Amino acid sequence: MPSRRGQIALTDAEQKHLLDSGWTLQVASIGPKGYPHLVAMWYVVIDGVIHFTTFRKSQKILNLRRNPKMTVMLEDGKAYNELRGMVIEADAELVDDPHFTAQVMAKVGEKYNGIPARTDTPDAALAVASKRVVVRVRPVEVYSWDHSKLGGKY
Repeated sequence: MPSRRGQIALTDAEQKHLLDSGWTLQVASIGPKGYPHLVAMWYVVIDGVIHFTTFRKSQKILNLRRNPKMTVMLEDGKAYNELRGMVIEADAELVDDPHFTAQVMAKVGEKYNGIPARTDTPDAALAVASKRVVVRVRPVEVYSWDHSKLGGKY
C-alpha cells in the first residue's frame, strides 16, 4: 500500500496558521547522557521564526550550548481524525541580548496573558531578562500531518 504521508502534510499556509495559533511547544534537546531532554515551552513567532526564552543556566541551554541540535513539536486535536501537527528538526541559535530577550518576553506576555507588549524596555524588565536567553529555532527539516485530510479512512 502506498504511503499517504504526502496527502496529510500541512501546506505552508497551514503550517503558519498552526504556529501562529499554537499554544505549547514541546522542545527536545540532547541531554548530557545522550538521552532526549524534553520540556514544554511557551513561544512566539517573530518574522516567521519560533522564539522562546529560558533561564541561561537551564538544562536545555546547557544542552544546546554543547550541541545545538533540537527537535520541536506542536500539535492539536483530541480525536484521531482531528490530529494535526508538525515536527521541526532544527539548529538552535542562542541570542544572549537582554534587550531582545525583554522584547520576546513581552510578546510572550501578550500572547499568553493578554498583556499588551510595550515598545520601551523598563529597567525592571531588563533585570529579569538579564537572567534569560532567547532560543531561535532554525529549521532544518519539517514533518507535518493533518488527519482530517484522511476523510475518515485510516
